[in-house]
Amino acid sequence: MGRLLGLDVGARRIGVALSDPTGSLASPLMALDRRAKKRDMAAVLELARQHAVEGIVVGLPISLDGQLHAQGQTVQAFARALAEASPVPVETWDERFSTAEAEQMLREAGREPSRDRGRVDATAAAVILQRYLDAHRPDGGRAPAVQDTLE
Repeated sequence: MGRLLGLDVGARRIGVALSDPTGSLASPLMALDRRAKKRDMAAVLELARQHAVEGIVVGLPISLDGQLHAQGQTVQAFARALAEASPVPVETWDERFSTAEAEQMLREAGREPSRDRGRVDATAAAVILQRYLDAHRPDGGRAPAVQDTLE
């Protein structure tokens, strides 16, 4: 798995994360302010080109009851349109609790999430992308055991 771009698509911003070239570790990249759908897609595709990604993972807001409600349907439509315009594959991934996890991570790092929503969105995108990467590891998402790493 090569480098991937992760997205947390919201009404005001799109959080963006990037994996390392091996597709093992996701890091927050930036947040894009939402403008218009075509401009937003063009900005995402330009980032994908600049970073030579092999795929894009879009966080899909599935509700706790497992359904796609209004926001989920909006994000799904964005992901479909992005996939049609993208030269690389676009896939959706469950983003449940990613924002809460991102806020907790930022608090633990000594940052106040309410002061920088863009940082929260980018960190949430990294959470989504990391979950995707972990689920697609050849070893099934398991971290190597200590004896596996000693040679």
